[in-house]
This record gives sequence, C-alpha cells and structure tokens, in this order.
Amino acid sequence: MPGFETALGALAGDWDEEDVVQGALVAIRNHLGMEVAYFSEFVDGQSVFRRVDAPGLEHLIKPGDSRSLDDVYCNHILAGRLPGLIPDTAQEPLAVAMPITGAVPIGSHASLPIRLRDGTPFGMFCCLSPRPNPTLNPRDLETMRVFADLAARQVNAELDRRRARRDRRAAIHAVIDAGAFAFLYQPILDLCGGGIVAYEALCRFTPQPYRSPDQWFGDAADVGLAVELELKAVEAALTAFAVLPEGVALSVNVSPETAVSAALPGVLGTRPMHRIILELTEHDRVGDYARLDACLGPMRRQGLKVAVDDAGAGYSGLQHIVRIAPDAIKMDMSLTRGLDTDPARRALASAMIFYARETGATLVAEGIETAGELATLRALGFTRGQGYLLGRPAPLATAAIS
Repeated sequence: MPGFETALGALAGDWDEEDVVQGALVAIRNHLGMEVAYFSEFVDGQSVFRRVDAPGLEHLIKPGDSRSLDDVYCNHILAGRLPGLIPDTAQEPLAVAMPITGAVPIGSHASLPIRLRDGTPFGMFCCLSPRPNPTLNPRDLETMRVFADLAARQVNAELDRRRARRDRRAAIHAVIDAGAFAFLYQPILDLCGGGIVAYEALCRFTPQPYRSPDQWFGDAADVGLAVELELKAVEAALTAFAVLPEGVALSVNVSPETAVSAALPGVLGTRPMHRIILELTEHDRVGDYARLDACLGPMRRQGLKVAVDDAGAGYSGLQHIVRIAPDAIKMDMSLTRGLDTDPARRALASAMIFYARETGATLVAEGIETAGELATLRALGFTRGQGYLLGRPAPLATAAIS
C-alpha cells in the first residue's frame, strides 16, 4: 500500500478544498486498495449515502441511496459488537450472520463514525471490498481516521453555517413580523430658497444589541428575504405622510431587486405617488435595465420620481445613470467632501450639473458638512442639498416640525 504521506498528498493535491469529503473518500479508498468508499448520514433509522466513490460499481451504490440501520454494520460498530476494522468478515460471526455480508458481498470492511461536536453520531466513513484483505492493520485504521476527521470537520462547519443561516433567517422574520423599525428623517433643502423640499427616510432597527442597517439588509439578502424586508421597511417609512407638510416629498431606498418586485406598486400605491422619490441603492448591480424600466414605468407615469443614489460611488456609474434616466441624481458625499478645496471634485461636480441640465434631472449634493462646501455648490449651480450642515436625521415628530 502507498505510504501515509502519499495518501494525504492525494487529498491535498487532487481535490478542491470545497469538496473535502469526496476527496477524502477517493484518497482512503486508493490507499487501502478497496473497491467502495462512502460517507453516510443517519436519517430516521436509515443510513443515507451522501458521498460515494465506487468506480465501475455505480449501479450498486450511489449518492442518495439508503439502507436500514438494522441491515448494515453501523449500529454494531457504534455499540462495539463489531470492530471498526474487519480484514476478513468470515472471521466475525455477527458479520457472517447478517444477510448484507453475502448479498453485496462484503469480504473486508473498515469504518469509523462521524460525530457532531457534542459527540452525537452523524454518520459513518466507510470502505469495503468484496474480498478479504489480510494486510489491513490498525495503522490503516488510524490513517483512515485522519480522513474521517477531515470529513467530520467539514460536516460540523457546514452544520454551523446552516444553523447561523437559520438563526439569521429567524431574526429577519421576527423583525418583519414585529415591524421592528425606527426611522429618522433627514431634510433635503432647496439651496436657493432654503426651504425643505423632501425628507429621506433612514431605516434603523430596534432589536438589541444594535446592528447597522447594512448588516440587517445584508443578512436578509444572504437568506433570501431582502425584498420582503425592504418592502416592509418602505411600508413603515411611508406612514410619515400622515404628518409631513403638504407638498413635501418623501424619499425611500430600495435595491434594484425590490424595484422590480410585483409587490412594490401595491405598497407605494396607498400613498400620494407624486410625492414619493424611489432611491435605487448602490449596493447591487442592475441585471436587466429593460425589466427595471418596464416595472417602474407605470408608476413613473403616475408621478413616482426615481433617483440614483450615491452617484459616483458603488455601481452608480455613468452608464447606470444613462440607462435609468432618473428624475434625480444624488451626488455621493465622497465627491462633496472637500469640494471647495479640490479642483478635481469641482470639475466632476460641474460635469454632473451639465448632465442634469441637459437631461432635466434634479441634482442633489449629499453629505454637505461645511459652509465652504455649501457656498461652492451654490456657485456651481446646485439647487438641492442634504447633509449635517443643513439638517441632521431626526425622528418624525422633530423632522416634521422643522
């Protein structure tokens, strides 16, 4: 048989790290010179074959097949009634008495349990041959144990990921069911007259310990609940219309995926559409602009305004802006910051002003924090602005009074 180091090398060199279990089966089967290797999981009294390496014997055993635990060696090995290493099954009376030994047939067998972190048996890591193999020895079983441990670590890591995903999904569902949102509203000002023309609704989540909105929405995307969470947040944000002054618009953020959701028109349609600004967030790339236009078109004809958020950052590039043809372009704060002292930023801002004038879009400067930035933006021709200098995000009652 090849040496221990050679077997380890076969696993490390010939298989992708994402499929450690399959690689381990191939390596140990070749190392032991046996015909079949498999990794099983115990499910409702069955040994289910999850991974199999049995070249030329696929008609006898393949992933997804199963056998009753009453019919196979597994429980007997776990209970100590059969040894983990059987060079010749004819020398084990219990194995001889089991119908599966003659039916397969099984002449030699090596098996080790795969256990969860708490010691619970998850399944088995096995090799077998139709022929006896008197050269099998305890050293071979120890070599096999190395590969079985690799498989166990893979299993436990995957189960940890599943548990974490399940926990994240449950947390998102709890937020959605409870409406566990709190909103701050930041004013968007007319830089010429100084009045408030709109508020942007900024979502915060109330569960403790506090986690940022990006973390919550990121988790929702990871577990397939991004659209459901965003729609619930938008629905909650739109309740601000009950107290906002007439004529003041409300800006809400959605991802491109939510923008094409069939449920979005129903959420927005309960409010004055002509006072809603839909900001497309920069976090996700638009996969199908034609579909996006088809979904937003009917609502835009009812008065909905569409804004490209964070222009100049993320995915909000020039082609993105051209394809969406937005009613408003929100220049990212990274371009606003230090604009009064940076000729390059001023040049980019001037180009955006020209584009907005040519296309009829409204240009909003985000992140205004200094008087110098504000003065420069006004001199360049910006008519809308947002930032701490003009008004910090505040609860609805405070914002509406402002």
